[in-house]
Amino acid sequence: MSELTLSKAIGTGLRRALAEDDRVVLMGEDIGKLGGVFRVTDGLQSEFGPERVMDMPLAESGIIGMAVGMAFRGFRPVVEIQFDGFIYPGFDQIVAQVAKLHARTDGRVRMPLTIRVPFGGGIGAVEHHSESPEAYFAHTAGLRVVSCSNPQDAHTMIRQAIASDDPVLFFEPKRRYWTKGEVDESCDFPMDSARVVVEGQDVTLLAYGPLVATAVDAATAASDEGISVEVVDLRSLSPLDYETIEASVRKTGRVVITHEAAEFGGMGAELAAGITDRCFYSLEAPPQRVTGFDIPYPPARLEEHFLPDLDRILDAVDRVLGRTNSLTGWTA
Repeated sequence: MSELTLSKAIGTGLRRALAEDDRVVLMGEDIGKLGGVFRVTDGLQSEFGPERVMDMPLAESGIIGMAVGMAFRGFRPVVEIQFDGFIYPGFDQIVAQVAKLHARTDGRVRMPLTIRVPFGGGIGAVEHHSESPEAYFAHTAGLRVVSCSNPQDAHTMIRQAIASDDPVLFFEPKRRYWTKGEVDESCDFPMDSARVVVEGQDVTLLAYGPLVATAVDAATAASDEGISVEVVDLRSLSPLDYETIEASVRKTGRVVITHEAAEFGGMGAELAAGITDRCFYSLEAPPQRVTGFDIPYPPARLEEHFLPDLDRILDAVDRVLGRTNSLTGWTA
């Protein structure tokens, strides 16, 4: 057991995967000599060599295309997309090739490819450096989409993603890279399972990635007013662990969903629809979403107004409980 930042936890997971399996290779822009812009891969090239930890040109489509070929040949490539907004040049490769090859070959070809994506806002970055594109890929059949929220999951899930025979989009909350926590390298909690991180009775609060910590803070603040909020870290966005989600919603009868991405067509919409289909007769109020706004990501000086925060989440908790809130202004 050791205390690591989330970024270091991913790095140690990558190091262990490289050491345990010669088929694992890392590929990305500035991941070798520099160690990545967030230093996640720091020291790995000097330890394993440039043929295992490869600096690539600024061409995401080419990087992913090369990784597809290597996966075809039996390697287990791990691609780093330097920033979330840089994934779009590789979008065609991911949705038209990576996601389709297993079905296209009638199961004869596997795609054990992991694509690491630092995502989300909160770091004061410029355009294309604070995107939340996870819903595009969760919508695409043939891809697994996961997001870690803490150092333990960062370490465990990156190793599980690399070991998977399916292609995995691994979304890393960049504003949580410096969060510290205990890491047990023997932990093996399933990558596709959600986890209840705070037990509660009154409201279910669903979150993933960067907003899990905010959700936990909201649960703490709500408890000061006698409201018991259960926080569920989704962890896997495709597939969703509806067994855990349903059990929580049936218990509380109320649900709030939060994510940084825009509201329209986002993960929150899919979750709200799925929960309504499965738990309609257990719901005491309509599901509420707390998300980014349906606009391009704003300049850094305005991002604190764009990102869901404690107050906006607590306001949604008030809405599902019928308490005075910013939209209705009435008390049930």
